Amino acid sequence: MLRLAAFAVTSALAAAAAGPLPPLPLGRLLAGPGPDRLTIEMADTGNRQLDREFRIECDPVGGDHPWREQACAKLDQLAEEGKDPFAPVAKRQVCSLQYGGPATARISGTWHGHTVDATFRRTNGCEIARWNELEPLLPTGRS
Repeated sequence: MLRLAAFAVTSALAAAAAGPLPPLPLGRLLAGPGPDRLTIEMADTGNRQLDREFRIECDPVGGDHPWREQACAKLDQLAEEGKDPFAPVAKRQVCSLQYGGPATARISGTWHGHTVDATFRRTNGCEIARWNELEPLLPTGRS
């Protein structure tokens, strides 16, 4: 018992001699995960101006995406509705057999603190609907 008391006193004296601890970086913890940053790689859209890589940031809005304000607003709307805009089509989902063209898009980065790595195609009715729900983040391509 005496040893435990001596250890406690010695530890307290050592901590006091070391000086005050540096402040914790609470600003970053309170501010949240940081801005949403996404990279969109589009190909085979039928519009050469869209077949390239775009970058977009939300909160604050930035990047070189041509419709960044509208795209960030759409992502905010989907978040408020509780939807994950990057979730794949459910495996057992029944989809119409329609073809929306060869366009592809890959979205990677972070959104609401989560890692995003999603691929979009227009190969059936479900995939077309998934793509269209993200318009204008994913433009239709034929504009």
